Amino acid sequence: MKKILVILGPNLNMVGIREKGVYGTETAESINNDILAKAEALDVDCEIYQSNHEGDIIDRIHAAYGKVDGIIINAGALTHYSYALRDAIASVSIPTIEVHMSNIHAREEFRHRSVISAVCKGMIAGFGKDVYMLALEELASNK
Repeated sequence: MKKILVILGPNLNMVGIREKGVYGTETAESINNDILAKAEALDVDCEIYQSNHEGDIIDRIHAAYGKVDGIIINAGALTHYSYALRDAIASVSIPTIEVHMSNIHAREEFRHRSVISAVCKGMIAGFGKDVYMLALEELASNK
């Protein structure tokens, strides 16, 4: 059975509360439950990890080395400036898909650039919680 780690960065625990016009009203807990249900349907072992702390996220990526088959990461604002996060993803060589619930290219200028994209297998953005489901399907496949 494939093992997938979903990493949620800063402020993603507040989905459903913060910026409802951008992220919607569905709670983080509800979305996490949907992610786990989708993983089960795909016969994938899935862990969800959320932290508001850059170093903790980096430590979790390092700890995943040799233990997971793929990572889905919504790095939140760290996407746009964390070279340390970029280097952590690159160091473990685990297929990683970057996701964003909102279309980062339709938002503020500073959100248009991702420093982690270059070390990820791909990026999915703009489809709300479905970005997680699409990424799960990709990593669960035998591609």
